[in-house]
Amino acid sequence: MTDVLVIGFDPHTIPGFDPEPVAAAIAQGSRQFAELGLAEDLFLIDFDELDGRAQAKLAEKLVSKHYDVVVVGGGIRKGPGLLELFQAVVNEVHWQQPEAALAFNDSAGDSADWVLKALEQKRNR
Repeated sequence: MTDVLVIGFDPHTIPGFDPEPVAAAIAQGSRQFAELGLAEDLFLIDFDELDGRAQAKLAEKLVSKHYDVVVVGGGIRKGPGLLELFQAVVNEVHWQQPEAALAFNDSAGDSADWVLKALEQKRNR
């Protein structure tokens, strides 16, 4: 079984944001993982915990289990003012899961596609 960790924002915690489309895409992505036989863990960051608490929780999550692929969600990479968080997330994944392939999705609904591409890249290296 391939273990995948998907890191993103909990859409219900983002101020002034309609969470339903992203929550639906996350659910769609989870169904796709299941259909492909991939074991998915979600790590959803609470927008109120960007003061370091989210990074500490992520570090705990990353040491708790081996992952074959770690997906860093688009909201973390693309959001204005989130470059420091993105850097912290990528570094923490690198330090705690150095053998894991990294994947970056375009939306919550296409994570499985990017995981498959990352696994292929890992096999071909």
